[in-house]
Amino acid sequence: MSSLSKTFYAVVAGVGSGTGRSVALRFAKAYPVVLLARHNDSYDGIVSEIQQQGGQAVGISADTSDPQSLSTAFETIKKEHPDKKLAAAIFNVSGGLTFKSFLELNVDDIDASHKANSRSFFNFAQNVIPQLLDSVDAAPPNPPTLLVTGATASVRGSARFGPFAAGKFAVRALSQSLAREFGPQGVHVAHAIIDGVIDIPRTQGYNVNEGKPDGKIAPDAIAESYWYLHTQHRSGFTQELDIRPYVEKF
Repeated sequence: MSSLSKTFYAVVAGVGSGTGRSVALRFAKAYPVVLLARHNDSYDGIVSEIQQQGGQAVGISADTSDPQSLSTAFETIKKEHPDKKLAAAIFNVSGGLTFKSFLELNVDDIDASHKANSRSFFNFAQNVIPQLLDSVDAAPPNPPTLLVTGATASVRGSARFGPFAAGKFAVRALSQSLAREFGPQGVHVAHAIIDGVIDIPRTQGYNVNEGKPDGKIAPDAIAESYWYLHTQHRSGFTQELDIRPYVEKF
């Protein structure tokens, strides 16, 4: 691990077998990482994997849609890293996906999407933005960064994806607002549109892009893109990055 580990840490909200795991592993090469998920079985294996590779990691159970749960989680983080500042915060939480026709939906469906997406991101950002601002004066080698995982639904509301698109659009809009407010203060806020199927165990049976090699997005490729965003010089911030397989139609 780099010398940055003595001064800074990173936090990843929404870890599992795909993007969250890869992002945690990538950032753990430079920082101690804190992994947030609702259930410990989502992060236990990743914590062990990072530790086996010589990194530092801790998992904390938290519900990002619940302000009190998230506040408690960050109080625990302060106890774990009392002398470290936040270098990077990654919001990889998603939910509220339903394939119902619009006329089959009810208000609970739209509320569930906003709770899992926009409300969760709002809560997460309110906890990490003050810490990222505090890190600016510490003159870290990489600008303090807030990275947000989006989806195709962040920019295109497909049929039967109404609630999910509404939630993801809202996350994208909030990330733009935060970038405009806090970018001039030295905090890099970037939104990533993950435009394609991610290659994880759950999608192994999916027939994507006619089964062509690398027709799904490799989680490690997403993680490298996130690291690239984190290391951008402040004279050339990217606010939005879209990621898709070379054979994906768009």
